[in-house]
Amino acid sequence: MKSLFLILSNPRYFGPAWAFASLNILFGTWAIYIPTVKEGLQIDKSELGLAIFFLSLGVFAIFPVAAKIINTLGVGKATGYGVVLSCLAALLPLLAPSLYTLMAALFVFGASNGFTDIAMNTLVTELEKEDEAKFMSAAHGFFSLGGVLAGLGSFLIGPLGNPSLHMLCAVILTVTVHLLFVGRYFQMKAAPVEKEPFSLKLFKPLMLIGLVSFISMGSEGAIVDWSGLYLQEISLAPETLWGAGFLGFQVTMTIGRFLGDGISERFGSIKIVALGAFVSMVGYALVLTTQTYMAIAGFAFAGLGFSVMVPELFRIGGNIKGVESSQGVSFIAGMGYTGFLLAPPILGFLAKSTSLLVCFGVLLCCAFVILGATVKLKGDGR
Repeated sequence: MKSLFLILSNPRYFGPAWAFASLNILFGTWAIYIPTVKEGLQIDKSELGLAIFFLSLGVFAIFPVAAKIINTLGVGKATGYGVVLSCLAALLPLLAPSLYTLMAALFVFGASNGFTDIAMNTLVTELEKEDEAKFMSAAHGFFSLGGVLAGLGSFLIGPLGNPSLHMLCAVILTVTVHLLFVGRYFQMKAAPVEKEPFSLKLFKPLMLIGLVSFISMGSEGAIVDWSGLYLQEISLAPETLWGAGFLGFQVTMTIGRFLGDGISERFGSIKIVALGAFVSMVGYALVLTTQTYMAIAGFAFAGLGFSVMVPELFRIGGNIKGVESSQGVSFIAGMGYTGFLLAPPILGFLAKSTSLLVCFGVLLCCAFVILGATVKLKGDGR
């Protein structure tokens, strides 16, 4: 909790942390209305999965150039502009009148979110280096806190009765707080790094870490996008509980990440990732019971399991010797964010041919893969 106090007591750290929260307030609000968009546009699961895939395409489009843009603008300006861009893009999907315009809107949303994600993680990496302060996990806790705020916003669905108005409220909240603190880091630039020539030995440390990032964030994306439909269609939960799985996932994700920096110092990254994989497996087992409250509890356990994985991966990626922090973070973020966005559409097509129950069985298997990867990482001495 020391890192949480650090963020709350210092505007220099609260500003970047709010950028994390902002991204998930916007994305989480969109996720809540996925069933509504599906019904409003009268599209099936595979068409919805295809539309969500365009989120991934947006990330693919920005990934190759993100590091260069961040280095040109400066990491502070890139983060500040990125949050505003994401706010504007968040308004588009819920205004889309057709499947094709939804695809285009989600492409823009994905590109803006992908760029902001890389920029803000690079910003925190640079602040940790410059100030010798650890708050990466807690900053990701604010990302999860944004999801909690978005989940709580699901109770506004009835009173507002308008998805676009709901998103506009989320944007106004996000921008207002952002403008109060962006000046604290806006002029921040990445410290120069003595780059080494590209080699397989230099790139190899990122490969397995990138794979774990892809799987873990892909699992997060699947829960964010499909937990509501799972509770609706498989668990036959009442409408008031459709957002409960997402909310439980985000609450435990937030708690775990606020505790993560201290746990990391005590036990080390690999043990945390291994423990997280085991806890997420317990969560998936509860989800697969199909019982409403067991499934909600399962989503909560999964959130706790995945909570500290990604922050540690970003921290490692941003500190690899001979690699600029923006490039290391860009690779980890690109792999992870691609998984976050690619897994839901893949599961959409799988759900159409089988069921969402099978999809979450596949995610359980993916957690086993993460556990196996930690054995390899530990063998490499990481």
